Amino acid sequence: MSGQLWRRLRSVFLVAGTSILFATGCGSKYFVLHPAGPVAQKELHVIEWSAILTLIVIVPTLVLLAVIVWRYRDKPGNKARYTPEWSESKKLEFVWWGIPILIIAILGAYTGKVTFALTQPPQKDAKPITIYVTSLDWKWLFQYPGQKVATVNYVEIPTGVPVNFELTSDAPMNSFWVPSLGGQEYTMPGMATRLWLEADKGGTYYGHGANFTGKGFADMSFSVIATSQSQFNQWVSQVKAASPALTKATYQKLKQPSTVGKISYSSFPPNLFNDTIWAEGGQYMQNAMPSNSSTVATPTNGAMSGMAGMNQDQKDAK
Repeated sequence: MSGQLWRRLRSVFLVAGTSILFATGCGSKYFVLHPAGPVAQKELHVIEWSAILTLIVIVPTLVLLAVIVWRYRDKPGNKARYTPEWSESKKLEFVWWGIPILIIAILGAYTGKVTFALTQPPQKDAKPITIYVTSLDWKWLFQYPGQKVATVNYVEIPTGVPVNFELTSDAPMNSFWVPSLGGQEYTMPGMATRLWLEADKGGTYYGHGANFTGKGFADMSFSVIATSQSQFNQWVSQVKAASPALTKATYQKLKQPSTVGKISYSSFPPNLFNDTIWAEGGQYMQNAMPSNSSTVATPTNGAMSGMAGMNQDQKDAK
């Protein structure tokens, strides 16, 4: 199949799928179809490939179903060939086993390639920032180790800058999700996971916990506000000047099951993120931690990921 023909077929399938979504009046609600960053854009390509490869099977199957029902319908004088003793066909077996296997192989290889590529920052020409994320009942706490500020239920980021979200939980396991910017990542007590995201244009993007966590789950949403670097710096200065400090006592009250609005803090205890990990079971992962915490650990190193990230941010600040 030529590249030009493939592009035409891809366009036809995408137009047809998009038309169906908008015909139902729900198109704008599908955030994953409106990517606002390089990570989400690559993930949209995976969705497009999945849809196209699936249609290669679905469309012929539905056409054949209609043809068979019409051709072999029960009516007087139907002259369709009737072979009740026919059991199998090697050619047909090859087709309906070979094509799905080929599709799965193509989709698996492409998905794996994109997934491994997204373990690194979307771009390397801009210095990334780190934000610690802690899921609580039923709210989200964001800590900026480089800027020394914290927020609840909203996070502000500069556009065009990779953001390293390091995530943990001080409540039941949850899943951090900003569909317009990228896929989900779990937050787990006693561990730290990582998710790279980036916004390539300004705006306010919807975020939510993707795991059901009780009666306050519906209110466990947050906003991701993407602005220019200068506006981001100005916002940090405003938060430092006008917001109260997040103390350990305040945090203990904040972590209790409740729903709150958006809150800003001018500072936070420097080891709050790591203390949360260790208090929730991180101490049981000592053998899995590297001895040198001066470099950023991989997500598989669990709780050490957050501590390593903080050490690196402290070095950058110096």
